[in-house]
Amino acid sequence: MRPPPRRFERLPPQYFTDLLARVAEAAATEGEPLLDLGRGNPEVGPPAHVVEALSESAARPDLHGYAPFAGLPELKEAIARRYAEVYGVELNPRREVAVVPGTKSALVEVALAVAERGSTIVLPDPGYADYPSAVALAAAERGSLPVDPEPDWDAAPEERVSLLYLNFPSNPTAIAAPDGVFAAAVEYAGRTGAAILHDFAYGDLVFDGRRPASFLAEEGAQEIGVELFSMSKSYGMAGWRLGFVLGNAEIVRRVDLLQDHLRAGIFMPLQHAAIAALTGPQTSVEERRLAYERRRDRAVAALAGLEPRGEGTFFVWFRLPPGMTA
Repeated sequence: MRPPPRRFERLPPQYFTDLLARVAEAAATEGEPLLDLGRGNPEVGPPAHVVEALSESAARPDLHGYAPFAGLPELKEAIARRYAEVYGVELNPRREVAVVPGTKSALVEVALAVAERGSTIVLPDPGYADYPSAVALAAAERGSLPVDPEPDWDAAPEERVSLLYLNFPSNPTAIAAPDGVFAAAVEYAGRTGAAILHDFAYGDLVFDGRRPASFLAEEGAQEIGVELFSMSKSYGMAGWRLGFVLGNAEIVRRVDLLQDHLRAGIFMPLQHAAIAALTGPQTSVEERRLAYERRRDRAVAALAGLEPRGEGTFFVWFRLPPGMTA
């Protein structure tokens, strides 16, 4: 057999695979019980009516065949309604919504849909550990946009930029979208010709009276970018693997085309359950947000003196004491 293709050489170490291996090794040693803070994994699942919708649909023999490749129209309409009612964004569910099996795969699919080989994909620094994988699989070059404490646009590259990733609220810096950041992103896209991907995975988990802020609500955003919405964090469905690419119709079309070649739809009972989550009672979304805000308060109090910050997400960002490394 020939050596592995060069795309495997481009791949960075898989952060979470290595992390989980280290956690398992530490858990196997004797001593104090292990407290794993290594990843944001919601421990409370979706509300009962969502699980019931999955169960009822899964009991139907007619729903175990191939699903429509592009996703159920009713599901696209449900997420479009949420965007209109919660985030103030109007979307055409047929043309501006792609259904994906989790937004982790969409990080790669959007890169493949937008970035030419050798072009530059700009990532937030620091940023989510899986973003570099998308750059590698698209055979692109990696650029950086410093985002701590706020984006430094003067430091971002502007030559041959095909795509910029943003993520607010941010994993790992726990900052909500700063005032003007989306307008600056649209302006950057205009200067460089880049598309924008906004990872909105933690969008509903903002604290201290903040309102969820969708990139797509910014004037001009839908002309140059897309947003990823995940069912994992808002609805406790992390293991279910369902999300959306929303916004620019041409990018959505390309993502759907890629999926036509990569997979054969998403299990229909899972889509029915997601419809139930999006259209049913929304009290669990606020209850979940409040629970994380209370935990944030306790973490910030415990880290007093280390400049802790937690405006949203599962995380708190703080300065390490002198002599310590992450």
